[in-house]
Amino acid sequence: MNPKIGWIGTGVIGGSCVRRLLDAGYSATLYTRTAGKAEPLVALGATLVNSPKEVALASDVVLSTVGYPDDVREIFFGENGIYNAWKDAPIGADALPKIYVDMTTSSPNLAQEIDAAARRAGFVSLDAPVSGGDVGAKNGTLSIMVGGDAETLRRATPILANLGTNIRRSGGPGAGQRTKMANQILIAGGMIGVCEALLYAYKAGLDLDGVMESVSKGAAGSWSLSNYGPRILRGDYAPGFYVEHFVKDMGIALDDAQKMNLSLPGLALVKQLYLALVAQGGARKGTQALVQALATISNVDAFHDGQNLVD
Repeated sequence: MNPKIGWIGTGVIGGSCVRRLLDAGYSATLYTRTAGKAEPLVALGATLVNSPKEVALASDVVLSTVGYPDDVREIFFGENGIYNAWKDAPIGADALPKIYVDMTTSSPNLAQEIDAAARRAGFVSLDAPVSGGDVGAKNGTLSIMVGGDAETLRRATPILANLGTNIRRSGGPGAGQRTKMANQILIAGGMIGVCEALLYAYKAGLDLDGVMESVSKGAAGSWSLSNYGPRILRGDYAPGFYVEHFVKDMGIALDDAQKMNLSLPGLALVKQLYLALVAQGGARKGTQALVQALATISNVDAFHDGQNLVD
C-alpha cells in the first residue's frame, strides 16, 4: 500500500512533481499559498488544505518545494507547520517514522537544524534539492541530491523515483544542499558563457542556428546550451527556474563559501549581473534572461523584446 503523500508548494517544479505522483497512483494532500496553482491538481484527485500542518496531519511523507529558506523554516517550525503536526504523532501508517523531504534549494545549516529537530521529535527528514528545471520535473528526469540518513532515503526512494532518474545521497544532513550549491556554481559559470557566446555570434552576423548546431555538438556542449540556448534565440524568457530564486541560491553558496574562507570571484560576478537583471524588472523571468542584462551593457536591443532571432 502506498504511503499517503503530502506536498507543499505547487509552482514550476512542485506542480509537475505532484502530477507525476498522482499518475503513479499516490494520493496527495496539498498546500500552496496561491490556491489557483493547485486547481489542475485538485481536478486530478488531489486534496487542497489550508496549512502545512493540515498537510502533515493527513500524510505519512511530506515533500516541499517552496521559494526561500525563510519559507522552509515557516512551513516546518511555524505554528501551523509540520513540526507541530508530527511532534506528538511521528509514526506513519507503516509503523515507521514519518518522513519530511525538503526539495527546496535552501540553506545547509537549516537542513541540519530541521534534521536535529525531527529526530528529537521521533520522525526523520531529508534535504533533497533538485536540478533539471521545468523540463526535468515534467519528464521525471530530475537529478535529486540527497542529504540525510541512508535508511530514510531507501524508504523514500520509491516516491522519488517517480520524479528523478539520478537519485544520489551525498552524505549526512545538509550534504544535499551543499551538492546543489556546487550545481548552482557550475550553472552560473555556464550560463554567462552561453549568453556571451550568443551575443557575440549575433553581433558578428553569424547564422545563429548554425552556430548552435556546431558548438553544441563539440567540447562546448552543455545542458544549459542545449536547453536554454534555443529559448534565448526564440526570445523565450519564460521561467524554467526564476531569476530571483537563482539569486537566492548564489547568495547561499557565497555565504557558505565565506564561512569556509573560500573565494568564488566568478560566482560573485554572475550574481551581480543577475542583480542588474532584477533591477531591470527580470526577477520572475527564467535564468536564461541573463542575456538581457548583458545585452543592455553592450546596447544590443534585439534581445529585449522577445524577438525570434532565428526566423
